[in-house]
Amino acid sequence: MIYDVAIIGGGPAGMMAAARASERGTRVVLLEKNNFFGKKLLLTGHGRCNLTNLMADKKEMLGAYGRNGKFLIYSFKKFGVSDTLNFFTKLGLATKVEDNGRVFPQSNKAADVRDVFLKYLKLKKVDLLLGVEAKEIISEKGEIKKVVLRDGREIVAKNFIISTGGKAYPETGSTGDAYKWLIKLGHTIIKPRPALVPIVVKEKMVKSLEGLSLENVQVSVYRDNKKITSKIGEIIFTADGLSGPLILNLSSLVGSLLSDSVTLKLDFLPEVSAEDLKNQLQKDFHHSNNKMLKNYLSGVIAPKLAAAIMKLTGVDKEKKITEISKSERQSLAEAIKGLNFGVIGLKDFDKAMLTAGGVNVKEINPRTMNSKIYKNLFLAGEILDLDGPTGGYNLQLCWSMGYMAGDSIEF
Repeated sequence: MIYDVAIIGGGPAGMMAAARASERGTRVVLLEKNNFFGKKLLLTGHGRCNLTNLMADKKEMLGAYGRNGKFLIYSFKKFGVSDTLNFFTKLGLATKVEDNGRVFPQSNKAADVRDVFLKYLKLKKVDLLLGVEAKEIISEKGEIKKVVLRDGREIVAKNFIISTGGKAYPETGSTGDAYKWLIKLGHTIIKPRPALVPIVVKEKMVKSLEGLSLENVQVSVYRDNKKITSKIGEIIFTADGLSGPLILNLSSLVGSLLSDSVTLKLDFLPEVSAEDLKNQLQKDFHHSNNKMLKNYLSGVIAPKLAAAIMKLTGVDKEKKITEISKSERQSLAEAIKGLNFGVIGLKDFDKAMLTAGGVNVKEINPRTMNSKIYKNLFLAGEILDLDGPTGGYNLQLCWSMGYMAGDSIEF
């Protein structure tokens, strides 16, 4: 059989592309090398599937997708957040909105998102092939002709969509295989690197803070002592570094700067100026006769953090606060308002939620997701050099681009 479109990769972008292409009356085959579809989708939102964000397709948010954010203008216009919500509603999936515009299935089960998709694809008579791995893509005279599978079978189609994802979560099958095919076909790959990933730092003190989660922390990123950006949000200390929503969202930027010296400066009381904090400490230290430093400081910041800062600054935790010297008070205030961590690097792809880098978007038509090299080749999803923050942004990217690709094929 010659299909109208063969889609390689049964993740969110691939399933959406298959849904849209089949709605148009095409003969579609969806190839997935795992033994079930949507393996990575099931992990999103800690198994709850944060399927979109109400802000994801707003023009003012395109910058959140990095330097290539403007590439998404057309796909978001074609199939944006409201279209996504309508799509799932029509499939019978109830959704709910939580803080910061995040949208989840009402059931809190990622499997429900995957299952309504598969039911729809079967209804549309999409051929669903599981456990099949693409080995090679054959081209001739500016067109893709067929996909050769590991087992020797060949899939022939008029059009091809690659939606295999990047290299994050390699245990889900995202091992970057498509990069090799696409390089051979003449496409340019921007070096893939982990994104939405914990950051490893030099300072060993983080081990004593492991597991501590703090909200409303300001993290400033410095390259060679020059401030690049500052953001406020939630962080979590790990055994060798930092994680949490804010750190994950900064990791792609940090990764792009690692050829230079990168430092993270943490301000644990961003709502209080450095001068006001110093004045408050001076006032409190002079008007409390019996309180020990360890008890006082644990009322200002988290006890675990207070202990680490007292150890770092060398100020005796058993001292009464009236006995604290001016220089000691200064050291404590400076540590609270600006604790520095030198960045060693990022965790590897096995700890990353996403891949930064991928196919150069300059080689893809943003109005169709069509390759500018092959007229019958389309790409969608994480395979491209696009990555957004946590909170449903990256799944919306997949839904939008997958829909655009499925809507643009000619048959």
